[in-house]
Amino acid sequence: MSRLRCMLQGMDLKTFILLFVIVPIGVVGVYFHGQKVSYFLRPLWQSPPKPFINIPHYYHPNVSMENLCKLHGWGIREYPRRVFDAVLFNNEVDMLTIRWKELYSYITQFVLLESNSTFTGLPKPHFFAINRDKFDFIESRLTYGTIGGRFRKGENPFVEEAYQRVAIDHLLRIAGIQDDDLLIMSDVDEIPSGHTIDLLRWCDDIPPILHLQLKNYLYSFEFLQDHRSWRASIHRYQMGKTRYAHFRRTDYLLSDAGWHCSFCFRQISEFVFKMKAYSHYDRVRFSHYLNPERIQDIICKGNDLYDMLPEEYTFRDIIGKMGSIPRSYSAVHLPEYLLNNTDKYKYLLPGNCRRESD
Repeated sequence: MSRLRCMLQGMDLKTFILLFVIVPIGVVGVYFHGQKVSYFLRPLWQSPPKPFINIPHYYHPNVSMENLCKLHGWGIREYPRRVFDAVLFNNEVDMLTIRWKELYSYITQFVLLESNSTFTGLPKPHFFAINRDKFDFIESRLTYGTIGGRFRKGENPFVEEAYQRVAIDHLLRIAGIQDDDLLIMSDVDEIPSGHTIDLLRWCDDIPPILHLQLKNYLYSFEFLQDHRSWRASIHRYQMGKTRYAHFRRTDYLLSDAGWHCSFCFRQISEFVFKMKAYSHYDRVRFSHYLNPERIQDIICKGNDLYDMLPEEYTFRDIIGKMGSIPRSYSAVHLPEYLLNNTDKYKYLLPGNCRRESD
């Protein structure tokens, strides 16, 4: 104690403030807000990806398919291509219903794979199997498969995700996919519009791979973040070459091709489950992020569940998207089945942010 007293007596006021006030505050600040600082400074350490080549998208229900193909610079086929829709399923029962109802008239085979493990290695039920009776409308065109999780603790969740995506390739072969069939690669909540798929199956000379630009919603169709969702893609299948994946595969992007509704769940418990289950679980930095009251409050305000800054590459975009997402009061051009069944899916429409509790 005497040695410590001597050290303190020999210390001037500025040094004392630095060591015992500023440094501790800085350490605490980095602990709680280091991720925000890193994301804000992203333009300094990461360059933006190469821009897409945007393909204008033409559509009106009263324009013939021949003219629509011509407007895109494509020819018209004598008969449409077969289309396969393949998804990995976690627990998004409502989103899957809306998706398959939207695509029903255009899909040759619906392909679904689910695991008894989340990407983060947590055990989970086969939610689709439990709810399979809700999807009897596509049963005759369904190829369903399950895969056992590896349950490797501490492993990067993206490894398990890639393992499950590779398994879809085998399931597609069981489903009977052939060369030049169209294959939709997207998550359940990335929903191509029906007329987009109809266009691509009827038009000739379309690119071998196209990414689909989707309107990007969060929590419901009340909060439109932007129009920059691009990971959904459609492929002219090539046996032995086409591999199911969820990353950038081409520079071509078809504009205004559907909807991406992320974290669009009916129950608060579903939000908690996904936050713990999907590949970005590292964003749950504090246990109180999973508090149901906090989640409900964030949903109604249009804030970020993880208290993160926008993932952008310029300071202008970061600052421009900071804060709550502005509310949209438009329900124009949403999935048809959603608007025909608003009694079931009211929570997805503007003005209905309250969620069901367990």
